[in-house]
Amino acid sequence: MALRTLPPATVGAPLPKRSGVRNPARWAHVPLGLTALLLLFPFYWTVVMATNTNSDFYRTPPKVVPGGHLLENIASVLTSINFFGSMANTFIVATSVTLLVLFFDSLAAFAFAKYDFPGKKFLFGLMLAFFMLPAQLSTVPQFITMINLGWVGTLQALIVPAAANAFGIFWMRQYISGAVPDEILDAAVVDGCGFFRQYRLIVLPVIRPGLAFLGIYTFVAAWNDYVWPLIVLVNPDMLTLQVALSQLNVSRGTDYAVVMAGALLAIVPLVVVFLLFARQFVADSVKGAVR
Repeated sequence: MALRTLPPATVGAPLPKRSGVRNPARWAHVPLGLTALLLLFPFYWTVVMATNTNSDFYRTPPKVVPGGHLLENIASVLTSINFFGSMANTFIVATSVTLLVLFFDSLAAFAFAKYDFPGKKFLFGLMLAFFMLPAQLSTVPQFITMINLGWVGTLQALIVPAAANAFGIFWMRQYISGAVPDEILDAAVVDGCGFFRQYRLIVLPVIRPGLAFLGIYTFVAAWNDYVWPLIVLVNPDMLTLQVALSQLNVSRGTDYAVVMAGALLAIVPLVVVFLLFARQFVADSVKGAVR
């Protein structure tokens, strides 16, 4: 009886394609690309306005391509306001607030997520209730507190009240609850690790992607804050960047090209911070997925 021999398999041969099957991932890039263009359009329009003259905005049809007046408009910004001094003040405030928020919010979130203590649910619910209230309600009592402390006109009035916030605690509490296993913390307790040692050696390395997002969010919010600095800063030498840029709107007429050039200069540090933190966010997320 003769045995039938099968033909040898071809190594690396492509699999046969199914007829009529399409790749949905390729078509998913179309709405993503359109959304990206839509989100980038305000930034592009800022560039267009900052590189043209004020008279170009009243043309019909409007000018939609960048011009050659960027350096001229930037020079007008630098001569009109103390731009670099205001930027230094804003950088000090935004950096200090971001570091304090990352520390205090993650520490409080660790306690809410992994520890049981009397009144835990009540305090967390109270924090969420305050989170839902408009921030404008606290402006008057907060200003009175700054007067009593003698901090009106100083950067402390911007840094200390923003050192912790309900959103950061809520966000990090949700992140820690899912990212840090209870078994690791139980093993750390058996090994003699206290609260702060668990936080430093176990929690911090795991929650770095969450901290990166919170850092971006906090830095951008502190950098763009306008209302509270406008109220509490009375010293012209201590103005933040957003308050200083508002001085470009003069009563005799606003040069929108100069205003947009100042806004463009104010955006550059935010783009740098976003690229740095976003890269860290993506890298740590991939590491966490591999682990």
